[in-house]
Amino acid sequence: MLNKPPHGLFITGTDTEVGKTHVATLIVRELVAAGHRVGVYKPVASDCVFDGRQLVSEDAVALWEAAGRPLTLDAVCPQRFHAPLAPHLAARNEGREVDSELMRTGISAWADECDIVIVEGAGGLMSPISDDEYFADIACDLGYPVVVVAPNSIGVINQSLSALITAACFRDGIPIAGVILNDARMFDGDLSMETNREQIASRAMVPVLTRLRYEGDAFDEKVDWMAVAQQSVEAAESETAGF
Repeated sequence: MLNKPPHGLFITGTDTEVGKTHVATLIVRELVAAGHRVGVYKPVASDCVFDGRQLVSEDAVALWEAAGRPLTLDAVCPQRFHAPLAPHLAARNEGREVDSELMRTGISAWADECDIVIVEGAGGLMSPISDDEYFADIACDLGYPVVVVAPNSIGVINQSLSALITAACFRDGIPIAGVILNDARMFDGDLSMETNREQIASRAMVPVLTRLRYEGDAFDEKVDWMAVAQQSVEAAESETAGF
């Protein structure tokens, strides 16, 4: 059994470049402002940059800063690679391999250091991390509810429902907290931006938790993220017990 914080949220996206890190850092800041000790964890990162001779994940730095710099950047992201490729391919580009076990056990650094941990994946749930594993495998093994960040634009209904179906069907199912709609770009005449939320909410079995406006620094609604983490796990356990 993994040694990990009791509560957490796993932040994923419908794709790359949908604003996961920005959304995750806002969630972290709100949890900190509510008085919680917050851990932040990114199991593996590629497309990292050099700071001197050290590889640094800019996403990990953003999460770490939002949490108030707890522990170390190595604890936030224990595996970092330079090439802008899927992690296992970026690792091989450096003559290395992704450590599958470390992606899971690395979270133990936060076990006694926080009330809740925010975990950020890369890309979507089916983004590969090895020849035969995906970020969904990590989400499933960590067991935290998934928050799907979706870009608020035409096509997001299909993208969001596809991500939710993936989570529900992967292995025995991954608990799902809900969807956050992110206005990743300025309004450009895309009328779906004002109808997507209602459409997703009416078709999904989980809530649209909130919306983030373009370059916003606060969500449309105040969300109790700790309650979301707790309730999602309780709901999943209740459903399992009912079978």
